[in-house]
Amino acid sequence: MNNLRESPLKMKNMNIENITEDEAALYDRQIRLWGLDAQKRLRAARVLLAGVCGLGAEVAKNLVLSGVKSLVLLDHRTVTEVEIHSNFLAPHDSVGKNIAEASQERTQILNPMVQVTADSSNIVDKTTEFFTQFDVVCVTRCRQDELIRINDICRQNKIIFFAGDVFGMFGYMFADLQEHQYVEEVKERKPVEHNGKKQIVEETKVVKQTENFVPLSQALDIDWTSKKYSGQMRRISPAYFIMQIIMEFISLHGRNPDRSHQEEDEMELLTIKNALLEKLNVPAEKVSNQFAGIVFGQLSPVCAIVGGVLAQEIIKAVSQKDLPHNNFFFFSTLDGAGVVECIGH
Repeated sequence: MNNLRESPLKMKNMNIENITEDEAALYDRQIRLWGLDAQKRLRAARVLLAGVCGLGAEVAKNLVLSGVKSLVLLDHRTVTEVEIHSNFLAPHDSVGKNIAEASQERTQILNPMVQVTADSSNIVDKTTEFFTQFDVVCVTRCRQDELIRINDICRQNKIIFFAGDVFGMFGYMFADLQEHQYVEEVKERKPVEHNGKKQIVEETKVVKQTENFVPLSQALDIDWTSKKYSGQMRRISPAYFIMQIIMEFISLHGRNPDRSHQEEDEMELLTIKNALLEKLNVPAEKVSNQFAGIVFGQLSPVCAIVGGVLAQEIIKAVSQKDLPHNNFFFFSTLDGAGVVECIGH
């Protein structure tokens, strides 16, 4: 992996230092799994995690345990009674305190070798210069227009961008790695001659690959009547449209669907569904009305699933090891499984 070209990632500017003996001992299992060079890249990665919710806690845990250089927890919100049940990093006696600051100590304890800091600012107030401090930006709990703004900043500055969220029994992840180079192990069958007899043996080769990504704005702006996409309509997961419906709800109301307003919020979600799918020229039956009843709160098991995948993809992107998910991952109990969709290419 030493000769792998590192643009367009900002990692060409990263100070990739040697692993210390203590780090080698701590990360021994990981080094055996994905190699020393991959661990060095992780050791040099500066990560911003915006949104310290239940999903954010899962991502933070996995990234800190993987051994990144630094992690900034960014969130202006305060800990609520509901929050302490989904975010295991926030102590039960921290209700009313800033959630990023309340989650810092437990995050740091997970791995003292990682620099963990908290920022109680609102992400909407952050300028371009703020984001350029990082090699990876991962954003949760954010409006669609703000996600697009931050994604555009990341593309302009060659920063890895991820977004994700969990709504009840539904969750998603989006990745934009721009032009991403990585290596993967490929098994190859070759005929060989042994003692005068021909045999087929399997060899493992390390192959360099490139994967191209699109920005979130492009992945959301699809003409479903076009020849390219009309034929794909049948196989596209309904979860893609559920995500857009919830994003529209948040844009209109400035909040997530709330259990305390469940009946009226379900009605509003269905109203948005009908209007949005009509606007997109997508049949209304593509999305079952059942979705409106399962998108309240943040369920810990769903946070664990989506957060595990999201952190795994960040680790793969930073280490430049193995094929990344391009570009969406969805999980919904309506489907009963997770699904990867490549939309907008």
